[in-house]
Amino acid sequence: MPSHRHADRPAEQPPGGGTLDSLISQTSRLRGGLDAVRRDAVGEDDGMSPDPHRRWQRALCELAAHQLDDLGGQLRLLRDGAHDEPPELTAWLEGDEARPYAGPAAYPGPPGTVGTAPDSLVGRVGSADWSLLTDEVTWSDELFRIFGRGPGDGPLSLDELPSWVWAEDQPALTAAVTDCLVDGKPVDCEFRIVRPDGANRSVHMSGEPVLDAEGGTASMWAVLRDVSELRRSEHAVRASRESLRREQEQARTEHRLAVELQESVLPPWRGSQQLPRRAGHGVGTLELAAHYLPSATSALIGGDWYDALELTGGATLLTVGDLTGHGAAATSGMAMLLGAMRGMAVAGVAPGALLGHLNQLLDSTVQPALGSAVCCRYDPQTRRISWSQAGHPAPLLFRNGSGHALPAPEGVLLGATSQAAYGEHEEQLQPGDLLILHTDGLAPRSTVFAPGTVDRTAGDRLRDLAPRLAAARTAQECLRAVVEEFGEGERADDACVLIARVSN
Repeated sequence: MPSHRHADRPAEQPPGGGTLDSLISQTSRLRGGLDAVRRDAVGEDDGMSPDPHRRWQRALCELAAHQLDDLGGQLRLLRDGAHDEPPELTAWLEGDEARPYAGPAAYPGPPGTVGTAPDSLVGRVGSADWSLLTDEVTWSDELFRIFGRGPGDGPLSLDELPSWVWAEDQPALTAAVTDCLVDGKPVDCEFRIVRPDGANRSVHMSGEPVLDAEGGTASMWAVLRDVSELRRSEHAVRASRESLRREQEQARTEHRLAVELQESVLPPWRGSQQLPRRAGHGVGTLELAAHYLPSATSALIGGDWYDALELTGGATLLTVGDLTGHGAAATSGMAMLLGAMRGMAVAGVAPGALLGHLNQLLDSTVQPALGSAVCCRYDPQTRRISWSQAGHPAPLLFRNGSGHALPAPEGVLLGATSQAAYGEHEEQLQPGDLLILHTDGLAPRSTVFAPGTVDRTAGDRLRDLAPRLAAARTAQECLRAVVEEFGEGERADDACVLIARVSN
């Protein structure tokens, strides 16, 4: 049976002091390494970050810090023994550099108690001995401090102890004490108390029965440890983990809704398409192919779109665009704009006027947003295309193995200003011509690049594909070449590309 010496009384140096010193040094190094990890992971975050992942990281760091604090303090108590009044406490949390202890007066406790550093193990571990033969109860000074009582108040008997404990914790404490006294079982339980100053503390109690010569229980000895800060950290970890889980579930739900909305709006093309579908002899039909390239760095779908629509009289509407934002809000706004564009195009509204109406629509929405777009109307009888743009890259025209951007008419971003005017430009196409329309996320302009190099735009890289595009036999092969050029690796933003090839 182990001795029931008080946990805070002087004890002989335990054997293996060198091993304990080594463990203490390792714990100190771990604590210093944890501080470095915490600075790298959460920086100067004060715990109020709106990012649930950062809050969870901070809570985990604090929990690990409390556990290492307790481990280091327990090892020091094991090596040195505890004292009724603490000597110089070593600032082991700051590494191997010791800081002199400021003395009891610097850490006043409840009236009548000896002050103790509130975060030291000496101030958080106490012991008690309850004699069944004499009804004598002995508490260490540290246990008085844990309970917020002065020595003049006297220790609590086993009958009085439950009255300090939360009602929901009383049955477990009573059962543990009864099992110890009646059946000789060790005590290992935790309960919460309310101190006279109104503070709630979590206390862990480990104890054993002390047997008399006949084998009966003479007394119960226990070590009680204030684990309030450790439990607070554990609670913070659980709460942060739950908050992160809810945020992730919400993000997954929003992503699913955005994907479903996008798939319901964008044309469900598989392979090349031909417009107009019923073309007579001598009509310049368009062979079409398009693709949506999702971002590799964002979990949410963006507001990019592409569309091709056969209009009354055989004309074809070609459009690509991008609405700011990500998620369901961006995709729903994109669906609204695309629906309005289709309706006005079917009604015969020209590209420039159509973008003007879209600008008014976006400017009047409750949620402010900006959008860019290019809108083309192709006449298969004359092979002429009229187009307008709203702050968007111009279509690229490839002919005879080379490509260039079409001259851009006047046009500002959708939603940027009221009553904006959008010009139109016409271009005569020839059999075999290839048009590429794309959103600006295809190859966003970098802000930093190596000295002596040229920042190459999407248009530059597309023009480099001219020989390969000229050798392609179908619009789908052309699209494959573009996707291979821009779809590999980490993409910073969503993008759409639409390819239209004039029939020979």
